Formats: sequence, C-alpha cells, structure tokens
Amino acid sequence: MSAPLLQVEDLRTWIAGRDCDVRAVDGVSLDIRRGETFALLGESGSGKSITALSIMRLLPDAGAIVSGRVMLDGLELTGLPERQMRDVRGRRIAMIFQEPGASLNPVMTVGDQVREVLDRHLGVRGEAADRRVLELFEAVGIPDPSRRLGEFPFQLSGGLKQRVMIACALACEPELLVADEPTTALDVTIQAQVLDLLRDIQRRTGMSMLLITHDLGVVSETAHRVAVMYAGEIVETGSREAFFERPAHPYTNKLFASIPGSRSRAERLAVIRGTVPPLTRDFVGCRFADRCDRAWDRCRTTEPAVHRLPDGQTVRCHLYAPECVEMRGRPAAVAEPEAAPAVGGTRVSSSSHPLLATQDLRIHFPIRRGLFKRVVGHVKAVDGVSLAIPAGRTIALVGESGCGKTTVGKGIVQLLGAVSGTVRFEGVDLSSLDASTLRQRRRDFQIIFQDPFASLNPRMRVSEIVEEGMTALGIGGSPVERSARIDKLLEQVGLSPDMRYRYPHEFSGGQRQRIAIARALAVDPKLIVCDEPTSALDVSVQAQILNLLKDLQDRLGLAYLFITHNISVVEYLAHEVAVMYLGRIVEYGTADEVLRTPKHPYTQALLSAVPSIERGTQREVIRLQGDLPSPAAPPPGCHFEPRCPRAMPECKSAYPAETRLSATQRVHCYLYPQK
Repeated sequence: MSAPLLQVEDLRTWIAGRDCDVRAVDGVSLDIRRGETFALLGESGSGKSITALSIMRLLPDAGAIVSGRVMLDGLELTGLPERQMRDVRGRRIAMIFQEPGASLNPVMTVGDQVREVLDRHLGVRGEAADRRVLELFEAVGIPDPSRRLGEFPFQLSGGLKQRVMIACALACEPELLVADEPTTALDVTIQAQVLDLLRDIQRRTGMSMLLITHDLGVVSETAHRVAVMYAGEIVETGSREAFFERPAHPYTNKLFASIPGSRSRAERLAVIRGTVPPLTRDFVGCRFADRCDRAWDRCRTTEPAVHRLPDGQTVRCHLYAPECVEMRGRPAAVAEPEAAPAVGGTRVSSSSHPLLATQDLRIHFPIRRGLFKRVVGHVKAVDGVSLAIPAGRTIALVGESGCGKTTVGKGIVQLLGAVSGTVRFEGVDLSSLDASTLRQRRRDFQIIFQDPFASLNPRMRVSEIVEEGMTALGIGGSPVERSARIDKLLEQVGLSPDMRYRYPHEFSGGQRQRIAIARALAVDPKLIVCDEPTSALDVSVQAQILNLLKDLQDRLGLAYLFITHNISVVEYLAHEVAVMYLGRIVEYGTADEVLRTPKHPYTQALLSAVPSIERGTQREVIRLQGDLPSPAAPPPGCHFEPRCPRAMPECKSAYPAETRLSATQRVHCYLYPQK
C-alpha cells in the first residue's frame, strides 16, 4: 500500500488562556490516503475544527502546536516557514471554513475573491480568470453566476456564501481539501450537487478530503473511513461500513440514537446528558465517563487504551479490554434523565384558529442602476405567499437557498416591509401598527437567525445578550430574577451557566447558535421563526434543542415557522410542510402527505436528494437541469418549468392555479388539473 498523503502523529495543540491552557487537541493521530474521504465526527467543542486549523497552520494567536507532526506527502508542515506555508495553503491544501460570513472579505466582491486565489497560486488573470470563476460558480450551483460576480458577501444568503467559499477552495484543484462543515448551510439539492462535484474532482485528480461534519447521512454517502472525536482525542475509527453497521464506542451509539426522524416522532430523542468537559483540566480515566450510561469504577480511575477490533476498527474504551469482556453485555446502568423544566409561563392550549396568518404576502426589492439610481426592476423575493400558523403547531418551510424562505420569516416578524399583502397576528394587521405598539408586540414573536456569528453582538457578554430583550420589554422581574432565568435558559440549550461571562467569539459555531436560541426564548414568545436553528449543531445537541422546542410547544402552546433544509428534522418536528420555489409555495400539506406522497416534481426532486444512513437503502436522485432562475426575471409560466423533468407545453403559458388534492394537501402544478 502506498504511503498516505497526510499523516498526523500525536498532535497536541494548546490554546493559552487567562488562567490555564486549553488542550484543544490532545494526542490525535490519523492518516488520509490519496483519493480518500476521511470523515471526522464529534460534538461542538471536541476539537475537530482546531485539528483542521492545526493542519492548515491557521491557529489563532493564542494557539500553538506543542508536539506532534503533520506530514503532507513527506513534507513536514509544523516546522515550515510561514512564507513557504503560504504556497502550500490554497494550492496543495485548501480549506472550506465553517462560517463563510466570517471568512469572506466583506469589502471585496465574491468574484474578486476567487480571482485572487487564481492569481496568487496559478498566475491566471484577465479573461481566463473570469471564465474560470464562472465555471466554478456554475459548478457549485450559484444561480445567475454572471450577476453574482459583482456582488458582495452581505448581498448573499448563507447558502450562497458557502458556495462561494467552496468555489474558492476548489479553484486550484488541491491535493487535500479540508472541509469544515462544507454543506451545513446548503439545501439538499445543492448539497447533493456539491458532493457530486467533490467526488468528481476526487476521481479526476485523486484529491483527498478531510470532512468535518455532524451530518451522518453525508458521511454515509461520502466517506471511506470515519473517526469520532471527543474532548480532544479520537475515541473510534473504522471503515464507513463497519462504523454504520457496528458502532463500537458508547458515545458513537448515543450519536446514532440522537438522529431525528419519523420513527422517533412520538418519542423524545435520546440525548447525551451534560456537555463536553472543559479541556483545561487534567483527565483521570475515560473522558466520556461522566456522561456514559455504561461507565463503572474503572472508567473513572484508569485511562482506557486503544483496542483494535477484528474488522479493523479501533476504539478507546474499557469495554473492549480482554479482561472486561463480561461488562460488554451488561445493560446501561444509568436511566435517561428527565427533561429540565422549561422556562416560561403556564400552558396554552393549541387551537385550530391561526395565531398568525399571511395573505398574498409580497416582498420585492428594487434594482437601481445608473447615476441617479433609478429603479429598473424588482427582485421578487416573496411573490404571493399565504400561510396560517395555529398556536401549538409547527409549519416547516423548505426549499432551495435563494427561494425566499428567510425573507418570508423576516416579513412575518416585521423586519422587512411588504409591497402588498397582510401579516395578521392574533387578528391584528402588524403593518398597521405604529412603531411604539409594534415594539411592545415583539415579545410575542421572535426569530432565531441562520447565522449566529452575524446576529450576536460581539461586544456583549452572553448574559447581556440574553438579558437585552427582557430589559427592553420590561419582563423577567428584578435583576436577580433575570439572572437566575438566564442560568436556566443556558442549561436548557446545553450550555453551562459559567459561560455567561464570555463573549461570542469564545464559542464554537454550534454553541453560538444555542446562545441565539436562549435569547429568543428569554421573552416568552408565542411564535418563533426558526431560520435553520439546528444547521450548525451536531446531532446530540440538535436532539437536545428539538426536545426543548417540542416541550415548550406542548406546555406553552408555542407556534413555530421552522425554516430548514434538514428533512429528518421536518419529519420529527413539523405538523405541516410548505415547499417554496422562487418566491411562491408550490406544495402544502401535512408532514406525512408531503414527505410520503409528494406531488409536485420539485418536491419529489428535493426529497430524492436527502442522504440516508440506511446502507441498504437505494435511492434515485432526481437531477434538476439548469440553475434556479433569477427572482428578478422569473419564467413567464410555471417558475419550475425550465428545470422540470415533466414539463408540458402548457407550463410555459401561465402560472398554474392551486389544486386541492385533499382537505389539507394542495399543489400548484398542471399535472393535477382542477376538478
């Protein structure tokens, strides 16, 4: 067997703290072969991203590699001068960062940022660079790529920013791609397209990939080998087949039990109690012992060795020591803990009457050009959306990036003004309220934004961020009562109350999202617009958040508009599903109707692209032709017609009217004529 492309040997990376060092990576060893995808899994705070940054030599000023080696095809990277390392980064090793909003230059157009990579490493300039940038934008599924070249990052959605990052990383076709949550902000159709693109580049160039992700479906369909990381060290490795058929470590088994879906819809999701232990302490025994249902005395006093199993898996656990065979068959000794009481008032019964209703909502953005910035057109981001959300119900809004989902959410909570249509909350037209009255009503509806990095004030501590809404709206009682409430909220979203004095930059992406959720819950809202609230969370914390949202809904009658591309979350949480395409809802129905018997060709394509962890499941992905049309110039007939595999001549003539297929399911499609 040929030597691996990348070898990491006993890597230890520490980050200097005020009182003590954080041992973020504590003895990690791995190797990645040529043309292989190596997946690294684990909870937020386990050290995955710091491992990637160590390989790239992109550690923060306080971070340092204290021991170990990183070898790229025989070249030692840890001792390489920075000038030479710059030639390696971007050309031989490229990285897709977890947060594109923080990684893209806000004062450069996205086209210039990709051109910069081509110029620096390949010397490609001028028209050749322009052609290459367009090819990359088309390859990663950016709609209307020629127009997007001149736009800045703030003009793009989270999903589009992530695609620009991927284009930058793939520009020079590197030998190794370090992908830190590369598909987190992407909907499933673009995710399938991007993963196909990565696999195609691997086949053509032999590129290797270190894939850091919490999406087990992506791992199942992409990875060749898998490693699970916990508290700074790797606890399990193995081939993809062995990992999904025979997960060995108790932590890995808990991760699988945390995955939502229709099978667990009537049940609480399994959660891993507690949080990843602080990496500032000296560990005695197994690092997972305090959270493990199968731990015994030896786990707390003796560090487990790494054991190799017959099928090639390795696992760091006492259960696999030869002298502990009898413990392996012992049932879990610790029962699943009960849910912590939710912060809030008394229970509100759900009702069939809508808490919130939108009628023919339209939100258009003017396109201005010329010296006098005259309006020459409009971007029809939302173009006639009608929704009704009863108290105690969850409506999931799904669709591709750029289809208008987030704009609908912002229009509902009055962060964007509508061109026409109404938004009624408890029968009151919100657009008719003056600023003072609307401010007082804001406690009734909150929003959790997609990008926690951009939505949290970097100059405020966590406690100030969570308390700000309570103070502004005059709720929560005295300062002492608000302080106690903040502690309870942080515990509910899986954070330690001790973290209340930290700033947002001191947290991982998943932890920042939990802070945003705590802030939204702090004012006891009746409706929460959840814009991809679990996209940055690993599956164990996602389970904790979904359990919390469901508990609050059951007890307080909370309503949710849940914007997401995670279909397993939709299966678990949603009562109804609305499928959106280019500013309009094309199909609506109960979760079972839409997910089990989808009618619209777009819905069928969307669901076909969902990756599955079931290894025996064969699925045929419906590949959509072309790009999402520009909302500034939508097609004259059915908006989906240019990409639809079942398009008919009449689809070009006019937008199809609504057809009711049942009391709850309706669709806009000529395949289902009105009766």
